[in-house]
Amino acid sequence: MNIDDILTHLGEERSKYFNAVAPPIIQTSNFAFDTVEDMRVAFSNELIHHVYTRGNNPTVAILRQKLAALEHTEDALVVGSGASAVSAAVIANVSAGDHIVCVQKPYSWTYKLISKLLPRFGVSYTFVDGRDINEIRNAIRPETKVLFLESPNSLTFEIQDLEACSKLAKLNNIVSIIDNSHASPLFQNPSDFGIDLVVHSATKYINGHSDVVAGVICGSKEMIKKIFESELMTLGLLISPHDAALIIRGLRTLPLRVHQSDSTALKIAEYLHQHTKIAKIYFPLHPSFDQYELAKKQMKGCGGLITIQLKARDKESVLRFVRKIKRFLMAVSWGGYESLMIPSIVFHDIQGLPDSPIHWSMVRLYVGLESADYLIEDLESALSEL
Repeated sequence: MNIDDILTHLGEERSKYFNAVAPPIIQTSNFAFDTVEDMRVAFSNELIHHVYTRGNNPTVAILRQKLAALEHTEDALVVGSGASAVSAAVIANVSAGDHIVCVQKPYSWTYKLISKLLPRFGVSYTFVDGRDINEIRNAIRPETKVLFLESPNSLTFEIQDLEACSKLAKLNNIVSIIDNSHASPLFQNPSDFGIDLVVHSATKYINGHSDVVAGVICGSKEMIKKIFESELMTLGLLISPHDAALIIRGLRTLPLRVHQSDSTALKIAEYLHQHTKIAKIYFPLHPSFDQYELAKKQMKGCGGLITIQLKARDKESVLRFVRKIKRFLMAVSWGGYESLMIPSIVFHDIQGLPDSPIHWSMVRLYVGLESADYLIEDLESALSEL
């Protein structure tokens, strides 16, 4: 389907709501019925009928249609956060005694789900270098039920070969799941490579305005119905109609925002790559990236994330760099209009916590919608402090 149709018209039956251009926010907790028969029909499939907003709300349903189409899947669910999307997708496909294979260094709450929470219920795991399909293959056991991917991976952006991973998973009757938040549905569609479930933190590019926390699960009708009837309904992983409307609003400008961020980030990556005070940059679609050819095969663009390693003699040098930065807000997340940074040094020397395995000289930048010259001027000033 044409992306303009998806973002502007799909799911929006305007004749049902006074031909309003923007869909209404159906801000209700429940729905009434005229007859017992009508209520019985609704209870027979709450995924498509409206009974209670915890399950299916008309505003949320419009958003679900758009997200499924963007990810080239049959259906989608929208939940309260990216972490809940990951959790529901994984938990729906494991039981006590099962095993998960997951890429190394996933998003922190994915790591905690797999290594801390699920082992309490008899689910084991193995973390692997996702760049090596043989390492993934060797980690598979008879009891392996889920292969969890994150491509590009967090912080240093390692990439997995999605087609090879999908074939391996299907050969072993394993459900493949990927966190596709980094690339967005515009720049990568894992279902085209055979991946079963695609999850997102919709907080990021999909919403794009830093004012909603949400998550998305995309997949076949069968797999989405399974998650809906168990994990979503039982755990109450709902998103409010108001937040759904804000995300629909955000989707209207998704191509404009993501392409702008991607274009500016590539210019900044090239500037940083040539800078004498930068030891290394990580940006999958820059030719210096170790997996550049695979990135070009799987991704149509990269987005706004760049990680840099500073040529810093000591931690104080990094702190001077961070203090000098003015146009990148120091904050987690990405995907909004504003540029952000998160220095690894934040996660070192915290009382009572172990140091991060990511070296203290590394800084992840997110390039928002500001101009390249505006942001480069700020980086140049801060790099002079090293």
